[in-house]
Amino acid sequence: MKQANLVYSLDISPNVPIGWLAGLAILSAAILAFGIWRNARGSAWRGGLLALLILMLANPVLLAEKRDYLEDVALIIVDESDSQRIGQRKEVTTESYTNLKKQLESFDNLQVETVVVKNKVSSTSRAENGSLLFSSRHDALKNIPPDRIAATIMITDGQIHDIPNIEGLSKSEGPVHFLLSGEKDEKDRVLRLVKAPAFGIVNQPITLVVNVEDFGVKNPIATAKLSVRLDGELMQNRLAQIGEDIEIELSLSHGGKNFVEISVDPLEGELTEKNNTAYVTINGVRDRLQVLLVSGEPHMGERGWRNILKSDPSVDLVHFTILRPPEKQDGTPITELSLIPFPIRDLFEKKLNDFDLIIFDRYRRRGVLPSTYLRNISQYVEEGGALLEAAGPAFATALSLYRTPLSDVLPGRPTGYVFNEGYVPAVSDIGKRHPVTGQLKSDKEGSPEWGRWFRMIEAEALAGQTLMTGPDDQPLLILEKRLNGRVAQLLSDHAWLWGRGFEGGGPQSELLRRVSHWLMKEPELEEEQLSAIVEGDNLVLHRQSLEELPATITVTDPEGNKSLVALSPSGSGIQTGITPITTSGLYKLQHDDQKSLIAVGILNPKELHDLRATADKIIPVAKATGGGVRWLTEQGLPDFRRTKPKSNQASTFWMGLRSNENFEVTGYKRQALLPPLLGLILAMAFLCLGWWREGR
Repeated sequence: MKQANLVYSLDISPNVPIGWLAGLAILSAAILAFGIWRNARGSAWRGGLLALLILMLANPVLLAEKRDYLEDVALIIVDESDSQRIGQRKEVTTESYTNLKKQLESFDNLQVETVVVKNKVSSTSRAENGSLLFSSRHDALKNIPPDRIAATIMITDGQIHDIPNIEGLSKSEGPVHFLLSGEKDEKDRVLRLVKAPAFGIVNQPITLVVNVEDFGVKNPIATAKLSVRLDGELMQNRLAQIGEDIEIELSLSHGGKNFVEISVDPLEGELTEKNNTAYVTINGVRDRLQVLLVSGEPHMGERGWRNILKSDPSVDLVHFTILRPPEKQDGTPITELSLIPFPIRDLFEKKLNDFDLIIFDRYRRRGVLPSTYLRNISQYVEEGGALLEAAGPAFATALSLYRTPLSDVLPGRPTGYVFNEGYVPAVSDIGKRHPVTGQLKSDKEGSPEWGRWFRMIEAEALAGQTLMTGPDDQPLLILEKRLNGRVAQLLSDHAWLWGRGFEGGGPQSELLRRVSHWLMKEPELEEEQLSAIVEGDNLVLHRQSLEELPATITVTDPEGNKSLVALSPSGSGIQTGITPITTSGLYKLQHDDQKSLIAVGILNPKELHDLRATADKIIPVAKATGGGVRWLTEQGLPDFRRTKPKSNQASTFWMGLRSNENFEVTGYKRQALLPPLLGLILAMAFLCLGWWREGR
């Protein structure tokens, strides 16, 4: 802080009202003029006496102020938005800021403040404001009085999205200078996502609309090659008309998050390829799930299956219970039967592939389904279908489904023994890490014990994973991925006891619902999955795995930078880790052959609409505030000089820092120029001299 110990000034502190003093001065002047007109002796001494009296009444004082001069503030705003990472802009900005700050700090009585502006990359909303340099300036100036601002200096590429109206700018807040980090006459190609749905029905067409624009091209071309990828797999290539909206039609292959990536071939010599790609996350939902439930005979658990499946509004259930097998011949005429014939040809030949899940509940071979149709079901599973067998006692006999072509896909082979004593189902070690059974809830009171079941068909697990066990750790629930399809075996027909609340019951509905949805390939129930969510400025990684050892995930950000993130166990087969978000875009996660994608940021960021450096937007602001504009790569850093507030603040070669000369008074002294005693002596002297002159 610059100091000046004493600054002297003259002040008048009259002993009478100023009006009286003025009247007295006028009266004295009239008396003196009359005396001079009459050539009265001693008029000069009388005039001196009157002037002395007026001076004594005016009471002039000498003020000595102690002033502390306040430092002016130079505000530097550094643009570190995504567009500043293009080409050499980041290096130019960093170097220029270092030299600029060093130059400004060499000035006396000048304080340098810096504000760094970045894009809010963790935003998940569909609205975005771009680079907000003037909002940051406004916030910084809230704590700085306008009469202390020397200048605002912005190091940017000119792509600012909150430039105020010229009428709203004031020179009282100092000049605004711009140092541009890019180069003139840049060209760039931009792919913009015009319209994209937030969700789509699986296996049904959806439409996206994109637009390709070329900026700064002297000889524009008509078309460009467009590529569309779904979850990283190329779906289609096509030509896009430059400057026109292009409709893209595709269908989602699975439920849950689907990552669509659309890219256009780069323009020769363009500024960057970063905005040649657009991405969107579309949530896939199933329209209606077709489920076929075949009950081999009426039993207590049959209604449990029906109620669980019917309670799901997205499930269309077709349920048949075999009441009258072919061998039952009682002579009743067909026209008098009220039973519906089992439409086996329609279900297992014509419409078999229309079903998403087939359930055999306590089914046994009774001649209803020929081997040909059971072989069709095996083929249906291997080609991507889902099969659930809830076994009854017949599974351990010669009437078992395992003695049919279904043995090719069933993972559990019966031993012929049926366990008929009470036992409590238990979750196996693998089951505790599997999403189907790892988070099964206990009864409503939170007791760790479930009710007992009283029957289990002993079987040998030849394949798949055993998630639940019964007596002697024998398999109770087996899940297997069979080629493109899935199979589940529940080796008991007593799950209904949990639904009835026997001995406290158990999570019957939740267990059967999870098994059914796993069979229908719901993504959240996959035992091996890698995903991430955005929390604040971080990516939280989640890995669901049957492996016990924690994994290390390779995270690739949108700019191609890779980082390794070590995960830590958090229970139920879940491992988690955190990595900071560096920029918006598509992040890629990988562990061995396991891959996943996560889109960070908003759908159409303003920051990527036009990345070319420009002075067109900021020149009006510079003129309105008296500031200047300079291209760093072409002209280099300008000289800075202190200027008077009302002088020019910029020229071709230099930029001004307003010198406001503000100060605080920390002390002062008052000293009368005419002490009363001295005034009295002088008055008596003038009076005596006047008398003496009159007597001559």
